[in-house]
Amino acid sequence: MPSADLRIAFVGAGAMGGSIARGLVESGTLDASALYVSDLSEQVRSSFEELGATAFADAADMIASADPQVVVLAVKPQVLPGVVEGIAPALDGRLVVSIAAGVKIATIEGWLGEGARVVRCMPNLPMQVRSGAVAITAGTHATSDDVALVCDLLSSLGVARVMREDQLDVAGVVCGCAPAFFALFVDCMTRAGIEAGLGAADCREMVASTMRGTAEQLLSSDAHPRAYMERVSSPGGTTIAALRAMEGELFSSVLDGVDAALARTRELAGE
Repeated sequence: MPSADLRIAFVGAGAMGGSIARGLVESGTLDASALYVSDLSEQVRSSFEELGATAFADAADMIASADPQVVVLAVKPQVLPGVVEGIAPALDGRLVVSIAAGVKIATIEGWLGEGARVVRCMPNLPMQVRSGAVAITAGTHATSDDVALVCDLLSSLGVARVMREDQLDVAGVVCGCAPAFFALFVDCMTRAGIEAGLGAADCREMVASTMRGTAEQLLSSDAHPRAYMERVSSPGGTTIAALRAMEGELFSSVLDGVDAALARTRELAGE
């Protein structure tokens, strides 16, 4: 567990940053009194104040007031350069954790100056319910203790894996976009069920519950997805017929989706 005096500040508390911040408190990993957030939205700030955190409209004011050991950069990659420029002097000596998609460690280190301790992460939205995934990469000057601290914090919200930076964008797409992919599949299954005569609400709930149960079984048994599919399928049965009809186009669509997301990641990073 992190030390009792650890203070963490989030620059930006939108969908992803806010999910991580809330998850740390709701999991008991971090006391709400040790959480600080800055966000332009008054509604977002109020929601975190209700949680017991301290909220600011201005990031520089937050860092000066809270004196956090860890600062999480959780704003959109398009606005990150301007945000960092405004707070860079205040970040000296602090561990900086970036969750901005596509923005390389070398770029952030260049903004912050010599010796900056940076850890880059690619998390996903289900971390809010402590069932997410995050890929972690250490910057040039980040220590093993820095990486261990980030892993310790984020592993309380799901699966945390340390990897090379050249793998990070792919992990960000595969895990970061996957909740939307899965939601799309639930929607498609629901629509198919409705077309075949099921009620919409009942079908959606059954499909979503089945997806959750399938994920839990795959994780608990450590079974390969192919082996799991074989358990569900009977020779010459309905599941085999359905899989034969679906698999080719589904795999092709997933490849196209990952490629499109990677291309957009690189565009956002200015590559």
